[in-house]
Amino acid sequence: MRVRFSGIFLTGVLLTAPLYCQAPKPWLAPAEAGLRSNPLQHKPELAGGGRKLFLRHCEQCHGPDALGRGHAANLRSPQVQMQPDGVLFWKMTNGNLPHGMPSFSGLPSLERWQLVLYLRKLNPGLAAATQ
Repeated sequence: MRVRFSGIFLTGVLLTAPLYCQAPKPWLAPAEAGLRSNPLQHKPELAGGGRKLFLRHCEQCHGPDALGRGHAANLRSPQVQMQPDGVLFWKMTNGNLPHGMPSFSGLPSLERWQLVLYLRKLNPGLAAATQ
């Protein structure tokens, strides 16, 4: 049995194929996200709560040491640690499902800021450069 494709079908396939073959775009937050500062930045004692939140919500993908597991970002890396607090907060809030990062907008805002505090404790030398 021969299968015949209409010209419209083939045109549709040819026009949409480039959309599926493109390399993933980098995950960039809007510029204004980088201008937001952590309202908890002067309360480092709250980072312990951020650690608890990390273990509850993030460890599964990023690992207990936050080094990632091949499919998740290494949260200790310079690429992550050099991002401003507001960008990290934005990324947690919005997620990026094509890259496997869910949105954590369901967490209260202050809990997400606590997570940022905890992330800064993972590589304090690099984190200080972003403050």
